[in-house]
Amino acid sequence: MNALFPAPTRLILATRNVHKVGELRAILGAAGLDVDLVGADAYPEIPDVAETGVTFAENALLKAHALARATGHAAVADDSGLCVEVLGGAPGIFSARWAGRHGDDKANLELLLAQLSDIAPPDRRAHFTCAAALALPDGTERVVEGRLRGTLRFAPVGTHGFGYDPILQPDGYDITCAELTPDQKNAISHRGEAFRGLVPIVRELLS
Repeated sequence: MNALFPAPTRLILATRNVHKVGELRAILGAAGLDVDLVGADAYPEIPDVAETGVTFAENALLKAHALARATGHAAVADDSGLCVEVLGGAPGIFSARWAGRHGDDKANLELLLAQLSDIAPPDRRAHFTCAAALALPDGTERVVEGRLRGTLRFAPVGTHGFGYDPILQPDGYDITCAELTPDQKNAISHRGEAFRGLVPIVRELLS
């Protein structure tokens, strides 16, 4: 590469989800950051990291540090879930396996609705939380969080999104997250807010 036009700094996002990579790439691009963002699938030899932390931030940092150490590049990772106030913040970090089997969205949603069946609307407040962490190979780390607040419906509505999207009605809306268009959801989502919070950190540490 010509010294006058150095290659952009590589940044790895700890996911194999191309849509999530595209979302962060668009956010960084809109901020004018020249970063070579790739997903974890660019390094298939590196195994996924067990999420053994007890907070969203801890899990995000575990994944970001592991990827940064293994590749020698800056890495970003996120962890997210649904926090229900009347349940003391649960399912929280256990959101994806609330019913006992990881990734069974239908079972997770049905169990949560059953647990809240007698709870009146004023007490059905909840929020999605996302912690996004950036780690450098030298151990430097930063974490930001985003939240999407709302109220839980009594039954799922909508076909977009995944997880608990069909039962969370965001504040200021009369529809659920699963009824929002992708653009509407990205504009208000907890992950979008957390990723946007990374912009000044990427500018500080990588530019």
